[in-house]
Amino acid sequence: MSLKKALLAATVLALPVAAQAQPVSGLYIAGGLGANWLQDSTLTSQGAIRSVLGASGIGQTGDASFNTGWVGVLSLGYGFGNGVRAEIEGNYRDNEIDGISGFSGIAAPRSQGGSVQSYGVMANVLYDFNMGPGAFVVPYIGAGIGYAIQNWDSVNIRNSVTGSQINLDGDNGNFAYQAIVGAAFPIASVPGLAITAEGRYFATLSDDVDATIRTANGQATQRGAFEADNANWSLLIGVRYAFNAAPPPPPVVAPAAAPAPARTFLVFFDWDRANLTERARQIIAEAAQNAQRVGTTRIEVAGHADRSGTPQYNMGLSQRRADAVAAELERRGVPRSAMVIQAFGETRPLVPTADGVREPQNRRVEIVLR
Repeated sequence: MSLKKALLAATVLALPVAAQAQPVSGLYIAGGLGANWLQDSTLTSQGAIRSVLGASGIGQTGDASFNTGWVGVLSLGYGFGNGVRAEIEGNYRDNEIDGISGFSGIAAPRSQGGSVQSYGVMANVLYDFNMGPGAFVVPYIGAGIGYAIQNWDSVNIRNSVTGSQINLDGDNGNFAYQAIVGAAFPIASVPGLAITAEGRYFATLSDDVDATIRTANGQATQRGAFEADNANWSLLIGVRYAFNAAPPPPPVVAPAAAPAPARTFLVFFDWDRANLTERARQIIAEAAQNAQRVGTTRIEVAGHADRSGTPQYNMGLSQRRADAVAAELERRGVPRSAMVIQAFGETRPLVPTADGVREPQNRRVEIVLR
């Protein structure tokens, strides 16, 4: 891999973002496991081995292919509440050798097992796209740079004719970079918890791997190195948990309807009388119609008198007036059980007067619909 490609991948960090803020804010942890595809690596001989291979007529360049392996990542991050997240990640990848070919001059070369591991530390910057409140999925992109070590573990290239072999067994570390595309699926019942699915491209700059040429009896004849590539495609499923995620807001409950204001009807009487006038019956009829139309649950019928008689007499008079009005309401369809009938005599005048004064507005019954 060239430095140009590495720098190109790293420029993803500078991409402008246009999405709105998203809910991850504060500290979080995340992890994932998945499949890893280590791309074919070109092995180019270096140093003393290059001279030995050239002198013996053996090609100095070959290709290594790999079986599908696995990858694991673990990260600690911080969300800034505006869609941007920053995290430190540790990663590990493992792929077994599938085969090595391309070294001209070696009859039927083949790999004798071995594997390649990679482990590193990355600093990542990611951006979550706001899909709106309660979104089922939150897509995100990201990129990272760091340092990774690639370890070639007992990879042997054996010449089936001569029995000699080239042994690659060593590690190297170099600048690493990656690009990330993923989606988070929030778990509504657990605030802060999300399932994640990611695709990643991860690579390092090319570096040298220790190598040894051995004879058929295992004697080392030359030590040197091969330059090897390290480029990976990965698919991961994981989980992420944000520690200070706010719980979902409680469901909005419509405010209870305010009770309808009480409505009052006034029925007036002649002096020292408890019988209903024609106008009084009209007012009572209007009150009964209103009570039935709005579904009134309580009807107060309160009798009153002026101060022209004794308090005892006025109390009895106001009771007779209240009973007369209640009887007319019942006749017009209002059940007696819905009424509260009271008498107050001269204790609650509508117009305050001196004792003995005949005041028409105090000779009344109040019908209150509640």
